[in-house]
Amino acid sequence: MKQKISLTLLFVAIFTAQCLSQALTQTIRGHVFDVDSKHPLAGVQVVVANEPQKGAITDAEGKFRIEAVPIGRILLQLSYLGYENLFVPNLVVNSGKEVVIELEMRELAAKLREVTVAATQEKGNTVNEMTLLSARSIAPEETNRYAGGFNDPSRILANFAGITNTQDGSNDIIVRGNAPKYVQWRLEGEQITNPNHFGDQSAVGGSVSTLNNNLLATSDFHTGAFAPEFGDALSGVYDVRLRAGNNEKFESVFGFGLLGTELTFEGPFKKGYGGSFLVNYRYSTVGLVSDLGLVDIVSGGLNFQDATFKIVLPTSKAGIFSLYGLGGMSKFHFENVTPAIWVTPGDNASQNETRKDYDKKAHLLNGGIKHSLQLGQKGLLNTSITYSNEGIEDDIYALDRIRLYDDSGMHLRDSILAKNQIFQSNFRKPTYRSSITYHHKFNARHKIQIGFKYALFDYKVEQNQFSGDQSQALTLLDFHENVSTIRNFVSWRFRASKNLTIVSGLHNMNVLLNKKHTLEPRFAIEWQTTPTSKMQLGYGRHSSMESIHHYFAKIKQSDGTVIEPNRDLDLLKADHFVFGFEKRLGKKMRAKVELYYQNLFDLPVERLDTSYFSTIVEGLDFRYVDLTNAGKGRNYGIEVTLEKFFSHHYYFLLNASRYESVYTPLDGVERNTPFAGKYLVNFLFGKEFPGLGKRKNQLFSLNARMFFGGGRKIIPLLRDAAGKLAVDLDKNKVWDYSKAFKTSLDDPYQIQISMSYKWNKPRTTHELFLNLDNITHHKGKITEFYDETKPDKIGYMTQFGFFPNLMYRVYF
Repeated sequence: MKQKISLTLLFVAIFTAQCLSQALTQTIRGHVFDVDSKHPLAGVQVVVANEPQKGAITDAEGKFRIEAVPIGRILLQLSYLGYENLFVPNLVVNSGKEVVIELEMRELAAKLREVTVAATQEKGNTVNEMTLLSARSIAPEETNRYAGGFNDPSRILANFAGITNTQDGSNDIIVRGNAPKYVQWRLEGEQITNPNHFGDQSAVGGSVSTLNNNLLATSDFHTGAFAPEFGDALSGVYDVRLRAGNNEKFESVFGFGLLGTELTFEGPFKKGYGGSFLVNYRYSTVGLVSDLGLVDIVSGGLNFQDATFKIVLPTSKAGIFSLYGLGGMSKFHFENVTPAIWVTPGDNASQNETRKDYDKKAHLLNGGIKHSLQLGQKGLLNTSITYSNEGIEDDIYALDRIRLYDDSGMHLRDSILAKNQIFQSNFRKPTYRSSITYHHKFNARHKIQIGFKYALFDYKVEQNQFSGDQSQALTLLDFHENVSTIRNFVSWRFRASKNLTIVSGLHNMNVLLNKKHTLEPRFAIEWQTTPTSKMQLGYGRHSSMESIHHYFAKIKQSDGTVIEPNRDLDLLKADHFVFGFEKRLGKKMRAKVELYYQNLFDLPVERLDTSYFSTIVEGLDFRYVDLTNAGKGRNYGIEVTLEKFFSHHYYFLLNASRYESVYTPLDGVERNTPFAGKYLVNFLFGKEFPGLGKRKNQLFSLNARMFFGGGRKIIPLLRDAAGKLAVDLDKNKVWDYSKAFKTSLDDPYQIQISMSYKWNKPRTTHELFLNLDNITHHKGKITEFYDETKPDKIGYMTQFGFFPNLMYRVYF
């Protein structure tokens, strides 16, 4: 018996010694394609430039495989006769997960002897080859690394020039002074719902994204003068891509954090087949501990869960099929909610002794089938059928109460006398979409795209406001309508020379509900003036439908009748003009300047020559009035960026924006929009400390972000000439509309720090993340409201205060 134990201990000791003596390595593999035709390239030389150098040659299907690559950051070099050389820096190799990548190479426009053209896949270059300006790519690694990102693809955008959010903890995206509701979300190339939990009827808000950075591929965000394929968007386009699962090896990820607990699985369907699956499920940690009975959360707990999947099914002759889906459910119950806690639909004018409770439920579902078929060496046909659904239920109750105090005047509890519902809303937005896009590469100089998109919206909406004991109901919305749109586009890219590229095209938008349509020209040019500098110039006309609730809003007339006057509402339109200049300061740094001017017209404004209201000033609130497309507006500004790409274990990003955003309704007064913050400044810095530990298999990262920006413009409370409050609730006199959006309260600022520690084991990789958001706990005032419970009768919605987020992940 003792001999068996001794042999077992000896075996364990030998095995442990062998493991400790082995250098940690991983496999790198992938595909290489032509960027235009998406045809696989055979014979491409792929080399890991780090020591020890390793390499491979792509096979007939464009596949390559390099084994036993040491962990850490590597440089990948690709070369192929007749194509620009490609350099992929800072590729992260971990022991717990294979590196599987898809790379694209560009054919030389001019086949000249002894000329070498190098293309570096630097951070920020867009995936979409038809985009030349006002866009950048977002790599999944950036959402992990940048401070304040919360591993959330939505929040990461606020680090870049011209983009911000409200600073109240929500996931809204404000681009160049435009309203957040005009940002279009896309998944796998197709339009989807607002992907945030706890969404609202205008697709603006939400505090937690259903998108998980662990499942994303590099994605593009567009801020202006969009490429011809993009339509029904005025502000920005976030084109999110899911990565494919590992098609050779089963892998998993488990994560546990303060916000959510998650599990990811991926792998092949069978050995030797190129198909794969990728599945992720996440549950809010607060909801999980509450459901398990560990904590009793009565009010304010944000409960959510979401799931994402992607299935890839290649065939030998019929092309590649893929199925994908993104869904989520969320709910909360707030007792004694105020505008300082959460902006409720309906009346946000005041807070009094009447308590308000708020129940919210929301769900979203986006799924589709996509098919890609190679048509010879030059053509590619993409077809897609998708379904999306968004549901939002809001119920608000008023509770008459008596506040009970002890002898010393300390508040003990509230005694509830009556509970009545004062607001009820139920939105259902099922949508069916189909699209077909044909890509054709004539040669290295010329490529075209032709596309068709159809959408059918099946809206089911009911919204009521109650007064008294719920016996008196005012119906705000009540409709079940089908609305269809048809969009067509054609895009042509012409490489006039190796230094000059032109993209031009047309986009056509048609709304079948009221027979509105547009024809939108697009044009962009990029000129490489020197080997280290380039200029861009772009123009695009863009249009968008308004939020659907405006089309079917019920407006009560003076004679008591109710009408729906906005069914014939036209599309909002804007002309975008952009000029950009970029200068490379060595191989690892760039400076960039972009100037833009956006001319907005046909804006819906209230049909009243004394009104300030336009739909472009809407945020989470809403207003139902008779509208006409007679408004106009302007957004213009300059954005400056200095960026040092990650190298020598550190990076930094400094950007600043100075901008204006104004509009003019029927009263003829040009006003700021609420989103005209005037200026933005971001500074980000990060440093990695690799090679820690006895085996040098550990890495510590430290990242920081400082943000400064202008405050949101507000409609102030009524005050008299002496500056004292002059609010009269009985006469419904609360806001001073004559001063709408003239001023803001405080200019927000934030300092955020994030840290991570990673350690690699022979078969696993462990990561620990800590994000400290708003470490100074600065709570700048964003908006004000009338609050009878306050000594000065004024309440404020403020910046979200200090918030720590801790997360642990293990890859195995």
